[in-house]
Amino acid sequence: MNIIKKIVASSALLALACAPVMAKDQVKVGFVYVSPTGDAGWTYSHDMARKFVVDQLGADKVKTTFVESVPEGADAERVIRNMASKGHDLIFTTSFGYMNPTLKVAKRFPKVKFEHASGYKQSKNVGTYMARAYQARYLSGLVAGKMTKTNTIGYVAAFPIPEVIRGINAFTKGVREVNPDAKVKVVWVSTWYDPAKEREAAETLILQKADVLTQHTDSAAVIQTAESKGVYAIGYHSDMSAYGKKAHLTSAIHNWGPIYLAKTKAILDGQWKKENLWMGIAEGVTDIAPLNSAVPKSVADLVAKKKAALKNGKMRVFDGPVKDQAGTEKVAKGSSMTDGDLQGFKWFVEGVEGTLPKS
Repeated sequence: MNIIKKIVASSALLALACAPVMAKDQVKVGFVYVSPTGDAGWTYSHDMARKFVVDQLGADKVKTTFVESVPEGADAERVIRNMASKGHDLIFTTSFGYMNPTLKVAKRFPKVKFEHASGYKQSKNVGTYMARAYQARYLSGLVAGKMTKTNTIGYVAAFPIPEVIRGINAFTKGVREVNPDAKVKVVWVSTWYDPAKEREAAETLILQKADVLTQHTDSAAVIQTAESKGVYAIGYHSDMSAYGKKAHLTSAIHNWGPIYLAKTKAILDGQWKKENLWMGIAEGVTDIAPLNSAVPKSVADLVAKKKAALKNGKMRVFDGPVKDQAGTEKVAKGSSMTDGDLQGFKWFVEGVEGTLPKS
């Protein structure tokens, strides 16, 4: 939590988070989670941010509730509607599949404000937000590319949506930048959270000679499998080092604290507005976990250099040239992908082995 406090103190969101005039004496904030809160992963990182908001503002100013393990679809709409009907001023819906249910409920409750993570649709009382996690993915790819001996890296992926594809591509771009001979093999599990499926996918990748694994799923099963099989792994969403002391090289991590604090303060101040927030390393909303001592200093120095360049804007992950799987140039040298391009990713970069499932 001390890290989060330091980030908020230096964040560009501080002005919003410290507005002087209170429009409400107290705000009630709800959170809808797609998986268990647990002690690692996507939902864990959101729940840490929820606790951070209470810690910063005090229980006299903010009251929070949450519902965990809510499936995307009809159940999500029911849970969101129930929250809205119980006097919540602000509701965070924290999974891509909650987008349309959030919009439907928002129409019925125009006085309630909603914030949807990872979506692209908005309305008068629905804003969107996301971390530029692909920046941390790129940095972790540099580590994976340097640490593989077989030149085969495994990626356990959830669903073929732009967010996941963007992460795979950023990771692969990092891998290939330091190791042009390496390839990234993708296995789809069609779930955000299912430890058994995640473990099975990890084992399949190891059988295919992958000696570094990573994931876009919520449990620590991939890290645990890597630890038990004697290969390396890179976590996601939160620091997963506790699940694989030897295997865990680093994790691409989220810190939602700055966003949640700012948005809650905006409700208190009567200053909330819909936005499409997409924040990354520069704002402290994404980062990588400490590197394993097995990672050479030269690699750590490279990661630090690239992180600084991303933070100060001297480089972007998808600066050209960028080629697709077939070797066709998609982004020319001297150009870079726009945010619109990144949010609509529907193709793999050179170095990815795997296909995008038909929707």
